[in-house]
Amino acid sequence: MKSITTKSVLIILLVLIIDQAFKIWIKTHMILGQEYNILGNWFIIHFTENNGMAFGMEFWGRNGKIFLTLFRIIAVIGIGWYLKILIKQNAPKMIVISISLIMAGAIGNILDSIFYGVIFDESFYRIAEFLPDAGGYSTWLQGKVVDMLYFPILKGQYPDWFPFWANQQFIFFRPVFNIADSSITIGVAYILIFERSFFKHLD
Repeated sequence: MKSITTKSVLIILLVLIIDQAFKIWIKTHMILGQEYNILGNWFIIHFTENNGMAFGMEFWGRNGKIFLTLFRIIAVIGIGWYLKILIKQNAPKMIVISISLIMAGAIGNILDSIFYGVIFDESFYRIAEFLPDAGGYSTWLQGKVVDMLYFPILKGQYPDWFPFWANQQFIFFRPVFNIADSSITIGVAYILIFERSFFKHLD
C-alpha cells in the first residue's frame, strides 16, 4: 500500500509541476493569441485563456466563476477522499493511477482560477508580468485558465448539404487545451475503456 501511495503522490506532483511550469512560461513569454508551430501546422503552441468552463462558456458572471471554482475545490476534496479509500482497499494499481491523474489535472486548473488573477497582469498586446507592483488583472478565485496545446491535424470544409455547419470550415482537433486537461482526459479514458476490470473489486 505504501508503494502505490508513493506513486500516487508522485504522479500528482509531477503533473502539477509540469502543468504549472508550462503555464507560467507561456504567461511570461507570450502575448495572448501568439503561437509557435512545433510540427508544421499539426502541432501548435497557441496561447489562449478561458474562464474555466468547457468551450469558454460562462454563467452568472463573477459570482458564477467563484461558484465554479469552489465547486471544483469540493470535487477535488471528494476525489482525494475516494482515492484514499481505493488505496486502503488495495484497488488495482491502474485505477489508482487514473484517479491520481484526474485529481492532478483538476488541481492544476483550480490553481489558475485561484491565483493567476492575482499573481499576473493582463496578457493583451504584451507579455504578462509575474507579481506586478500594480497588482494582478483580477482578484482571488477570478483567474483565467491558461491553454496552449493545439492540434489542428485535419482541416476541410463541411459540404453545403451538411446541417447547421454547411460550407463552414472543419478543423479536427479544434479545442486548445493544457497539460492538466490532458491528465484528466487520460485518466477518464482509461477508466472508461477498462471499467469492468477496474470495478470488479467493488462487486
